[in-house]
Amino acid sequence: MRFQTPLIPATLIRRYKRFLADIRLDDGQEVTAHCANPGSMMGLAEPGMRIWVEPNDDPKKKLKYGWRLVDHANGHFTGVDTSVPNRALRAALEAGEVAGLDSYEHVRAEVKYGQNSRIDFLLQGAGRRDAYIEVKSVTLMRQPELAEFPDSVTARGAKHLAELAQMARAGHRAVMLYLIQRTDAQTFALAADIDPAYATAFASARDAGVEALAFDTVISPEGVTLGRAVPLA
Repeated sequence: MRFQTPLIPATLIRRYKRFLADIRLDDGQEVTAHCANPGSMMGLAEPGMRIWVEPNDDPKKKLKYGWRLVDHANGHFTGVDTSVPNRALRAALEAGEVAGLDSYEHVRAEVKYGQNSRIDFLLQGAGRRDAYIEVKSVTLMRQPELAEFPDSVTARGAKHLAELAQMARAGHRAVMLYLIQRTDAQTFALAADIDPAYATAFASARDAGVEALAFDTVISPEGVTLGRAVPLA
């Protein structure tokens, strides 16, 4: 997945109201950017951080910049836009590049299921069980090379796990896929201390037959693509 518009570097002044960030462009101009991330962004929203933003000239958008990346200045990036994982994963699914999910003929996004919910992806193919895939963006890192989810309490995430469990009990494939938007992660684990209820829901879902997968990503100011499978700690 390539960004629609070339990203430009900036410096973070502050993030506030979850979806807003004041930034300073390299020419000294200070503007407000949209932050497409409802999470806590723990460790990723410190004033002075080097970031990359995507400009736009869409007259329907009030904010003319969208915050896309944190530049860790050591060759590594973190993607902060939570819409990116689904876009990157869809491209990989349609190209048959996701191991274990590569033999389905049809990839459908945002399909209604459960109780007033939509599954991120429904995979269908002749002679195959339907595969319901929920995707979560992972950006938290509190220990070197260990990516964690969630970075804040997420009742919605627990609800998604319960609905996946229902699909598994009904005989479908159900997959919880964690897409790590960091280039410095080697393993993945649940942040059970941040949200014990989510960890409990995850264990229940696994007992019901829900599969758990984690993949890292290849990130640059040009775009984000699916990387390799990452072990769950």
